[in-house]
Amino acid sequence: MAALRAAVPLLALLALCPGPAAAAAPLVIWHGMGDSCCNPVSMGYIQKLVEKKIPGIYVLSLKIGSSLIQDMENSFFMNVNEQVREVCSQLAADPRLQGGYNAMGFSQGGQFLRAVAQRCPAPPMLSLISIGGQHQGVYGFPRCPGESSHLCDWIRKTLDLGAYTKSVQEHLVQAEYWHDPLKEEDYRKNSIFLADINQERGINETYKKNLMALKKFVMVKFLNDTMVDPPISEWFGFYKSGQAKETIPLQETSLYKEDRLGLQEMDKAGKLVFLGVKGDHLHFSEEWFDSSILPFLQ
Repeated sequence: MAALRAAVPLLALLALCPGPAAAAAPLVIWHGMGDSCCNPVSMGYIQKLVEKKIPGIYVLSLKIGSSLIQDMENSFFMNVNEQVREVCSQLAADPRLQGGYNAMGFSQGGQFLRAVAQRCPAPPMLSLISIGGQHQGVYGFPRCPGESSHLCDWIRKTLDLGAYTKSVQEHLVQAEYWHDPLKEEDYRKNSIFLADINQERGINETYKKNLMALKKFVMVKFLNDTMVDPPISEWFGFYKSGQAKETIPLQETSLYKEDRLGLQEMDKAGKLVFLGVKGDHLHFSEEWFDSSILPFLQ
């Protein structure tokens, strides 16, 4: 009994002393159009920033292809469904991700990672952070980043001529999330990527179940965006069907009202987070990133 009485204060003391902090979940990053996994002023910068702020975290910046040049070219010309399959294979083969990971996609990388969440539940994606991702697609192509601008003219002409033709859909990434509100039937029928992951041709219950397994789905919209048309696509809104002037928020879309992806249920459960940041597409400060994004990774 004396030994037991002596042990009680010791147990109480141990209860007050916290053990080692749990390691942060790994982070998977997917870059946007015209970028690459390891560009020192974009994804390389983000990776180092996260590693500095969260010591010990494992960060995987996705590379599609055998070189940085190929990775950049694939962001324009490699079938998105093939890219998603490649990424799912990479994630499944990485032993450091098997307990689960957070994902952060930039621009088109945001919607591509959502496809990973819906199609590839193992290893499990814990939370998805979409920074400027166009989840209802685009209907306009104002400009391309950096040195890729010359490609924009060609891409724009190609999209105007026939975004929903089989050859363009198969070989031009941006056509695969082109959403023409004036040709909704063509979009639903012929879009080989976005119409599928947005459940436009029927309900894939597995997609819905897998997306709803996320703890958080964070969507960042750039309030002065001149690159994404319409910018509200970054919050899962889009043009009202049949015209290209008036936009509606996610909550007024049929996707939400019919709850084809489970977004309505996720919204009511507090799993959807809508963040706005001043600035043009992908323009944000380190201070904003620290205060608004890092808390979702820790």
